[in-house]
Amino acid sequence: MAAEGLSKAFAALADPTRRDMVARLAGGDATVGQLAEPYEMSLQAVYKHLKVLEEAGLVSRPPGPQPRSVRLERDVFDEIGGWVEQYRRRTEARYQRLDAVLAVMNEGTDEEKGK
Repeated sequence: MAAEGLSKAFAALADPTRRDMVARLAGGDATVGQLAEPYEMSLQAVYKHLKVLEEAGLVSRPPGPQPRSVRLERDVFDEIGGWVEQYRRRTEARYQRLDAVLAVMNEGTDEEKGK
């Protein structure tokens, strides 16, 4: 995923309402009306949130008559997950190296205590 796409995706997910919509869509497709139910906002505001999610490539609505289902674009989330995973692996490797250094340091301290 290109840097611009990641930026759009993370910006879209920065809003708690949009994150909630994504979480609800993870359970299955839903119409805009179904997505709007739990929120105390206008349908127009819900459409604005969906537009941001669509522009980021996180959700799609197939063309056709209303009501149209909104669905997650799972491939985009796989790409985001892959991006996050590469940094998680790097960070984990750093912690493992730190653990190894600390273990060597502790061995030296334990030997000194035994003298």
